[in-house]
Amino acid sequence: MKFAGVSLDEPKIMGVINISPESFYKGSVRQNEEELIETAVQMVKEGASFIDIGAKSTAPYLETQIPVEEEIRRAVWAISTIREHVKVPISIDTTNAKVAEEAIKAGADIINDVTGLKGDSRMAEVAREYNVPVIVCAHKEVKNFTDPVHEVIDALEESLQIAYKNGIEKERIAIDPAIGFLRPKYPPWYEWDSKVIANLNLLKVFGLPILVGVSRKSFIGAITGRKDPLERLAGSLSATAIAVWNGANIVRTHDVKETLDAVKMANFIKKFRG
Repeated sequence: MKFAGVSLDEPKIMGVINISPESFYKGSVRQNEEELIETAVQMVKEGASFIDIGAKSTAPYLETQIPVEEEIRRAVWAISTIREHVKVPISIDTTNAKVAEEAIKAGADIINDVTGLKGDSRMAEVAREYNVPVIVCAHKEVKNFTDPVHEVIDALEESLQIAYKNGIEKERIAIDPAIGFLRPKYPPWYEWDSKVIANLNLLKVFGLPILVGVSRKSFIGAITGRKDPLERLAGSLSATAIAVWNGANIVRTHDVKETLDAVKMANFIKKFRG
């Protein structure tokens, strides 16, 4: 299995760099050229097979609205700045088709859309027109609160139909179960996310690469009592290992070096499972 030309024979790492000061984890934010290049180069050196650039926070519990022009400015600046310094595929984390298009023109290779192609009707068209792979995230109004995994599967099924109808080939799609994004009133969101990670293997039904982002997210804070994202590294690594054990192919993280070690350990031990 491959995604964006990268072999997924073993789970791979996607390093996250945010250009958005409103992001929930301030430690991931880079706003000057030198820092940005240094971070991207270091992430690749530490083992990142992809770099993900976010120009606007997508955290569902934060006030994150900024003008589209500002998101485009940030995205284009960041991608054009690091493009010549790293050889790995770069993804643009956006829900806006115009931002995606300008990011691709600046050198982005992948569209990472947390609305699963449902937020902007032109997103799938842009992916097809520029022939770039997409990461589709489970995105929907939750109806059945007792069955998180099948809600995620239904949401992904809807996004895949949009992709296929728009001529995006299966080989160009990865799926993301939206850890931290689907927030029912009950059960508590941290139980919801935990159920999805515990049963991640059920998403193999699609035959597509599974990308998981758990890094420093609030469900880890809720379970461990660590309110500050700065203190959630150990919890993130634990959740990462379980996700890999259950079939994650790509892990999106703020902490490349440490996460790669967790991924390697989980993947190695998994080979000996009876």
